[in-house]
Amino acid sequence: MSDITLEKLDDNRWLLPQTGSMRVPGIIYANEKIYQLLKGDESARQVANVAHLPGIVNFSLAMPDVHWGYGFPIGGVAAFDLDGGIISPGGVGYDINCGCRLMTTNLTLQDIKTRLSDLTTALYHHIPSGVGSTGSVKLSGKDQKKVLEEGAAWAVKAGFGLHEDLETTEDGGVIAVADPEQVSARALERGKQQLGTLGSGNHFLEIEVVQEIFDEEAANTFGLHKGQIAVMIHTGSRGLGYQICDDYLALMVKHAQETGIALPDRQLACAYLDSGRGKNYLAAMACGANYAWANRQILMHKTREVFEKTLRMSPREVNMRLVYDVCHNIAKIESFNICGVVKKLCVHRKGATRAFPAGHEAIPVRYRGVGQPVLIPGDMGTGSYVLVGQEKAMTETFGSACHGAGRVMSRSQAIKTSRGRSIARELSEKGVLVMAGSKGTLSEEMPEAYKNVQDVVQVMHDSGIAKKVAKLKSISCIKG
Repeated sequence: MSDITLEKLDDNRWLLPQTGSMRVPGIIYANEKIYQLLKGDESARQVANVAHLPGIVNFSLAMPDVHWGYGFPIGGVAAFDLDGGIISPGGVGYDINCGCRLMTTNLTLQDIKTRLSDLTTALYHHIPSGVGSTGSVKLSGKDQKKVLEEGAAWAVKAGFGLHEDLETTEDGGVIAVADPEQVSARALERGKQQLGTLGSGNHFLEIEVVQEIFDEEAANTFGLHKGQIAVMIHTGSRGLGYQICDDYLALMVKHAQETGIALPDRQLACAYLDSGRGKNYLAAMACGANYAWANRQILMHKTREVFEKTLRMSPREVNMRLVYDVCHNIAKIESFNICGVVKKLCVHRKGATRAFPAGHEAIPVRYRGVGQPVLIPGDMGTGSYVLVGQEKAMTETFGSACHGAGRVMSRSQAIKTSRGRSIARELSEKGVLVMAGSKGTLSEEMPEAYKNVQDVVQVMHDSGIAKKVAKLKSISCIKG
């Protein structure tokens, strides 16, 4: 943490006092165990840096999965006033709308136990994964424009899934301000052949079993019950989103002097929300987000097909249903009560997920009585959690929660630490089948590279931001 000093507010929050040119203080959500991990990480410095940006409201925030990222920390949340506030590509991230999609089935572990290996192999061969992977969905220029404008709805209209899937996708799987004219030719080219692919790194497709229920009412509303087989998909906008971020970062760095904004770190390059450059980035970012939603929709459809064909079951027998799809690398215009006045703000969530409470109009009608599902994947060996957003999130974190476990090792550190080990065998001994494009991917993503997801989730639960609903254990994992 270099010279950063944090003051303990309570068992789950640490204050980063406002000093120097910081416009607001910072708050980091962490228990004592996670606080100790922060000492070896520069993410607290990045929380302070974000607090220097014009128009920031209340606090620069970090969730308990926080770790060092480009510009903003991963796990960072910051909201900016539309009048005088900024938009920063580094506050969204390179993988625009990287997110999670959770599906449930009518199946139990007993139903698939003897076919799990076949199912895993079939998923690996039918779901394109790995660096630069390309899919079977080839887009013409006209079709690609529609994908960028319509998001998940384009995929459904093209035969990839059901209309009801859109009802439980965040914002219906589309951001309306998307404008393909603001996306570079290079970005379009990179995205043309990658729709319907998983990608590499921490992206995955997991078969999971619901292991524990904490909140019966919310679990019943979400359609979760103990012993049930579920599937989680984690991926984003692939090369298209990466290129959009890279293009606009280069543009904003080049013209940084024009804004007159003093930046403590050039990686925080930004533009005012009401400027042409700011509006263009928001329109291009929306295209990346819509592409990611279409991508996850197609992957869900392919997963449905693999389950039905491999298990020789009908769609009704498998009954793969979307619980929720939530994004966690995004900037959105949302309304919040600030000192008694409802204001529209641009909320940056970088490695953070939305966590709206019961009654919020943005939540699907079927969930509105309990709150929004919050999906928190862990490492390959521990599985995932489903939480539900609480009212306190609206007053403290701009309706945001953590998005995962959060790294404690860089990828190079993980590779070095795992040398001489077989991560696949170790996971198999824990009851998790793994298939990956390379041993290097498994080394980079080994369980020890991440914080304990139970600790991270408990901070959100104990702080009243999002309440635990269910724990899901991984039994099979496909990695890029």
